[in-house]
Amino acid sequence: MSFRRCVDVLIYGFACDRKTNVTMYNENMKRNNWLFLLFFLANGFAAVAQNGINSPFSQYGIGFSNLPYNVPAVSALGGVAYTNAASNMVNPFNPASYAAVKQESFVFDMGFCLEMATLRDNQQSVFDADGNIGYLTVAFPLTRWWKTALGVMPLSDVNYYTVNVSPITPGGEVKTMFEGVGGVSQFFWGNGFNILGGDDNSKPQLRAGFNLNLLYGSDTSAVTFDFTANDTTYFMNSRRQRDLAIRGLTIDLGLQYEQPLADNYRFAAGLNVKPGRKMTIKENALVYTFVTNAAIEYMRDTIFPTDGNSEIESTLQQPFTTGIGLSFQRDNLWRVAFDATLAPWSGLKYVSGLQTPVFGTSSLRYSNNQRYALGLQLLGNPNATSYLRRITISAGVHYESGRLSLQLADNRDFRLDEWGVGLGFSLPMRKGRSVLNISAAYSSFGTIDLLRRDVFTIGISVGSCESWFVKRKFN
Repeated sequence: MSFRRCVDVLIYGFACDRKTNVTMYNENMKRNNWLFLLFFLANGFAAVAQNGINSPFSQYGIGFSNLPYNVPAVSALGGVAYTNAASNMVNPFNPASYAAVKQESFVFDMGFCLEMATLRDNQQSVFDADGNIGYLTVAFPLTRWWKTALGVMPLSDVNYYTVNVSPITPGGEVKTMFEGVGGVSQFFWGNGFNILGGDDNSKPQLRAGFNLNLLYGSDTSAVTFDFTANDTTYFMNSRRQRDLAIRGLTIDLGLQYEQPLADNYRFAAGLNVKPGRKMTIKENALVYTFVTNAAIEYMRDTIFPTDGNSEIESTLQQPFTTGIGLSFQRDNLWRVAFDATLAPWSGLKYVSGLQTPVFGTSSLRYSNNQRYALGLQLLGNPNATSYLRRITISAGVHYESGRLSLQLADNRDFRLDEWGVGLGFSLPMRKGRSVLNISAAYSSFGTIDLLRRDVFTIGISVGSCESWFVKRKFN
């Protein structure tokens, strides 16, 4: 046994015996690996909790989604994801990619994001920043042709606070506060299958997969009216509040096909489909008046509900969404990829079960959503002697139309579009088995005539590929 193996065995409390203790070492390593996986599952739900940045757009529906731009490896490519597959990364945007995980490997992929956002209109601007864990994922083989993945990531974020002060008669003013906090996260169990080709890149490869997603989260939104009139006979402080408890299951389906061409070229196509899904969620609505005494609020009268039952059933609907990706690559030199995503509307459509909405009606509407992304990579050569030549450089752009639309006075819809750019570097570690991704991205959503959201994002992710299922042999 080597000196390094002796040290490893001693760390786990065993002597360097050639037979018995090596077996005990391997069994102990397996036990610790599975304990780590159980720890990941137990803590993953809470790990992606986030404060979020102030965004009035997040008050619509169940929040504002940053997917797929909170994943550094995807953000660097401008949002390209459907044809991405590697042995040291987990790509939840196409579950067929899990099949690219190597036999006897365990992949741990984790990302962090720092967002710096500016909200601006024609008169003023506000800056906010926030940093969070972007996602936690693991992937490992079950058989030679079947690979599985587990992960958790934020799906949407609700975080806004705005104040409007207006004069009232007789003498005084009313302060209207709009505020909300919460969000929805997604825990997924994915499976990828090698249909053709396996790990042999010289042959055509066909992979298929699916994600089973558990959506969970909560959202509290409120509008508060605070009166400071001289005569409060006809004015009373009041609040309208809505609480959502979200639980639901969705499914994603994915395909990836790779075709080697002459002279070290490869063509790849990817398909991701989200079938339509309608979920029932719990909503609590409350409208009440209150008085303030020594900075403490006391509820006075309940205006709604009149029967004392504030819980109702609302709906959350995922649209039928299709994502198509194409890529063309020359081995160890460059890769160009394109994605297109088409959906009747963006994200998840929330419809309140109340006959009369607590917050009234909004001029914002769901509209037909289209997202396009184009990415270019200068691929690092894993066999290069120079470390700089092993680094992969990525860049990309994206354009998204119709995430939301604004209904104008003449009943015309004015779409709120988004565009952005990304840049990133993939730094190989441990002889190329693991990788460190660093990305920087900029995106702009909305219009300055209404409200524009400019966001600069810095992302860091680590894709660690370890050998977990190897039966070690010693002379």
